[in-house]
Amino acid sequence: MRRRTLSGLAIAACALSLAATLTPAANATAGRDTDRGNNHQSSAPDYKRVGYFTQWGVYGRDFQVKDLETSGTAAKLTHINYSFGNVSADGKCFTGNVPGEADAWADYVRPLDAAGSVDGVADTDDQALAGNFNQLRELKAKHPGLKVMISLGGWSWSTHFSDAARTPASRKAFVSSCIDLYIKGNLPVDGTRGGEGAAAGLFDGVDIDWEWPGSAGDTDTVYRPEDKRNFTALVHEFRTQLDAYAKSSAASRKGGHHGSKPKHYDLSAFVPTSPEKIDAGFDVPRIMRDFDFVNLQGYDFHVSGEKTTAQQSALYAKGDFSVDQTVRDWLKRGAPARKLVMGMPFYGQGWTGVTGGGDGLGQPAAAPAPATWAAGYEDYKALKKLAESGTYKVHRNVRDGSAWLFDGTTLWTYDDPQVLRTKTAYIRDHRLGGAMFWSLDGDTEDGELMTAVDRGLGRHR
Repeated sequence: MRRRTLSGLAIAACALSLAATLTPAANATAGRDTDRGNNHQSSAPDYKRVGYFTQWGVYGRDFQVKDLETSGTAAKLTHINYSFGNVSADGKCFTGNVPGEADAWADYVRPLDAAGSVDGVADTDDQALAGNFNQLRELKAKHPGLKVMISLGGWSWSTHFSDAARTPASRKAFVSSCIDLYIKGNLPVDGTRGGEGAAAGLFDGVDIDWEWPGSAGDTDTVYRPEDKRNFTALVHEFRTQLDAYAKSSAASRKGGHHGSKPKHYDLSAFVPTSPEKIDAGFDVPRIMRDFDFVNLQGYDFHVSGEKTTAQQSALYAKGDFSVDQTVRDWLKRGAPARKLVMGMPFYGQGWTGVTGGGDGLGQPAAAPAPATWAAGYEDYKALKKLAESGTYKVHRNVRDGSAWLFDGTTLWTYDDPQVLRTKTAYIRDHRLGGAMFWSLDGDTEDGELMTAVDRGLGRHR
């Protein structure tokens, strides 16, 4: 998702700062469901619950894969999107230990002791796979229906997408490199770690987080007018190569004989709320034929860098950006409802030096609010403590589905369990594909937000 992630962290070899500024959204109507893919039954749909796990969260936040198990979150997820994989200047998926560019140490080299392991067994020096990848593999063993996808790009690492997608040859080479690295699991050798097939079977698909085709993104991200056409072709190349690999793998398992059903590799994307960005980069009817689902930006409608406080993730907002308007914009352009997964923030946007009185919303502000990791961005678990401190008052717009905290000077706009219950009701009522969360490390230790969504949607079958 356009991983908005603000991580002012520079720890170990992973100094990632995925701050972002998004522009948002909106318009109306409905689309026809004419494509192939996940059959949703109207009576009991299998709602997706897609959570982004941040590679760098294992450092300062000390959020480990095992925490998904101990909090009960893993049992409530259908997909974990591992963020992020990077794209090199020569248009290939890659990893390594390059500060700010790749962190193989976190991915598959770092050993975990028994206390930090999902299965309670310490990593050994000679195993080919350790780190987050091995823990995700152990998590999948406990939850056989859980899928893990590699998310490529993000705000900071979309730099070379446009180059990689520019020609048929570059697209083919790019997709092939990603499948080799992640789907086949052929990791670079790092001491005793890595090697051919070291991560084979871990990833169940690819999530494309190009921010944004045809529009400006991070300061160094290349974009071109032809990105829209090239993105469509890139998505189709991913679908084609993933299906071909699945078919060849099934045939090899059967010794070349027919009969073994090919695995289906999921293909998704994080997509924007802004109508201008949608139209500049996304041929909606065509790409939705190849995508299993897309994760809608459902947050950052307003951010702490703005000079006036405003809601960041309201379900409805007359004359402003909102989740409902984003959904309607994608439906209007031909996306089937069942392939639209609503993005939900497990963090808040905040301002300080707020003047003008009242409840603080829509008032001038001096600066982003002080916070744990990056000014103006705070995890839900920290905001919950503020709400319980007695210093801040919780304000709500029940009709619009939004909440915020205000102490007379500092304001935080965020989603809490009550807001998420309203949003899950919307997902059910509009027959959407499910919910997505950025990011899992922002929830409380007992997975309070995840539980609210799980109860709101009802458990998947």
